[in-house]
Amino acid sequence: MKVSDEFLELTKQHHGIVTKICRVYCDDPDDRQDLFQEIMLQLWKSFGSFQHRSKFSTWLYRVALNTAIGHLSKRKKRVPTDDIEGKENHWSHQPEETKVDEDITRMYQAIARLSEVEKALVTMYLEEHSYEEMEEVLGINDNNLRVKMHRIKDRLKKIMGEMP
Repeated sequence: MKVSDEFLELTKQHHGIVTKICRVYCDDPDDRQDLFQEIMLQLWKSFGSFQHRSKFSTWLYRVALNTAIGHLSKRKKRVPTDDIEGKENHWSHQPEETKVDEDITRMYQAIARLSEVEKALVTMYLEEHSYEEMEEVLGINDNNLRVKMHRIKDRLKKIMGEMP
């Protein structure tokens, strides 16, 4: 199998991970699309370094989370475009995002209030990754992960209770 075919097949199987990471780290649909493209580019550029010693999904998480966190830094340095936001865009036409279930939207809004590491941990937890896999990706030992996850759950309950 050619490298490009292998890459396409593996990313097709795991595209949901990238989509969820983009949803957790970006509220705006345009920013999510930009981040998705940036993650896919970084995955392709570093695919040659993937040595199959860990699961592809573990490696993908590492690259995607590092890219997402780096993308946030770039977004914070961005020039504001408030004066043109909301104006009709004549350069491209994007279909409107489909309506997402209100509870899921609220959950993502609550997750957005977490720290970068907490977002990464929640994303992997929601994907039902083992603590061993989380430890490998995040570099946090098993006991600390369990304590952090317990605290995050409590914090999310509190945040969601405060939301309208």
